[in-house]
Amino acid sequence: MMKRLSIILLTICSIFCTAQAQKIGYFSYKEVLAALPAYTEAMAAVDSLRNQYAGELKAAETEFNEKYELFIEQQTTLAESIKQKRQADLQALLERNEQFKKESQRLLEQAEKEAIAPVKTKVKAAITKTAKQTGCLVVLNTDSEACPYIDENLSEDVTKQIISNY
Repeated sequence: MMKRLSIILLTICSIFCTAQAQKIGYFSYKEVLAALPAYTEAMAAVDSLRNQYAGELKAAETEFNEKYELFIEQQTTLAESIKQKRQADLQALLERNEQFKKESQRLLEQAEKEAIAPVKTKVKAAITKTAKQTGCLVVLNTDSEACPYIDENLSEDVTKQIISNY
């Protein structure tokens, strides 16, 4: 029993000593992305697509508003069957516009993920390379506020190295 306890204590001490010799790296993912031209280009393409969708949504909204205003102006003079048809047409147009809005949001999210995926893959490779170069046991992303305190004597900001390794 005593021998087993000694082995366990030696193992724990060796793990603790090894961990103490290792550094912890930290970086800002947002800062890394902002410094990368590939990310800026990807986001510009997504923004262009976002503007196209916004323009189309605005045109659809304008079309609906014009038809609705015309209906309001004419409704008192329309036959009941024509009035019901136009109301149904307006409702269908409103529903199509809402569906397009939802679909465009989904497509924008997908386009952003696809545009940024290669950048994120390269950033992960740069993080790994930086960790090996600097001897960091762990590299933490400080953007999420999950790590409110980092002792700078026992850790290293590797943001700039990650950017240069990209």
